[in-house]
Amino acid sequence: MNLMKINCISIILLCALSGYASGQDSVPTQPTLMPIPFTPQGKSTRAAFEENELMRISITKVKEAFDNRGVNTIDFRAKLKQINNNELQESDQKADIKDDLIRMSGADIYIEVEANPNYSDEGNSVTIIMSAYDAFSGESLANKVSTSPKFYTTSFEKLVEKAVDDKIEDFLNTLNSKFQDIRENGRTIVLTIGVGNDQAFDMDSEINADGVLLSDAIEEFVADNAFKGKYHLQGISTNKIIFDLVKVPIFGDDAKPYRVSKFAVDLRNYLKPYGYDAQRDINGQNVVITLVAVK
Repeated sequence: MNLMKINCISIILLCALSGYASGQDSVPTQPTLMPIPFTPQGKSTRAAFEENELMRISITKVKEAFDNRGVNTIDFRAKLKQINNNELQESDQKADIKDDLIRMSGADIYIEVEANPNYSDEGNSVTIIMSAYDAFSGESLANKVSTSPKFYTTSFEKLVEKAVDDKIEDFLNTLNSKFQDIRENGRTIVLTIGVGNDQAFDMDSEINADGVLLSDAIEEFVADNAFKGKYHLQGISTNKIIFDLVKVPIFGDDAKPYRVSKFAVDLRNYLKPYGYDAQRDINGQNVVITLVAVK
């Protein structure tokens, strides 16, 4: 493949990965990727990276492959050092720091990288597994497995590079296609709205003189505010209403990343004139809102 063709492919990929803000006059916004180590069960993300030289080489080579194609990346090693404080060290003793690291990194997509050496009489090789996930929802976006050719060498750095280069174009194309779908159709949140303990109202309470029920008012709000009106009502009980799918955009009207907290705040402001306050708890794509009467 000649240099001109390589440059053309790189430009096409960069353009494809950059147009995520809606409208022709919007400033193109490129997703930010962060390669992280695959972590086996029972092992921390920190240990998986620090105790495995092949893993460190693989993370570096995957990041370099993205950088060489003009994709925005975040350095996992740098972020690991940034969060190396007492609070997260204590957290690491109780649980893995993976979720904290992804949340604090600012990455749109994280890519778990797994590296396995293969030894044989015909030579050595390396198998690289790359799995991309939406940092917001954890939804799988792309997966690729690549094994380098066999060589009589222990220079695994070169073997990793060959394995990564063999599949990186296909990986980026798949990743772009999936992320474009999210851009066009929105991300999914799960919305659960319940009535707080010891409240004198429930979902069947009438909220105005027209006899509109609280549950109907909530569904109307969701229908009006879901991205492109896409939502699914899973069920309603006396004290709870559950939407197992509500679409929200990647970017708001100001072309800045859309935060789920805004959806919760808008719902709170919508219900307040009717005498209800909303206490929210947001964990990734799961939004739990508890309603209480305004005091």
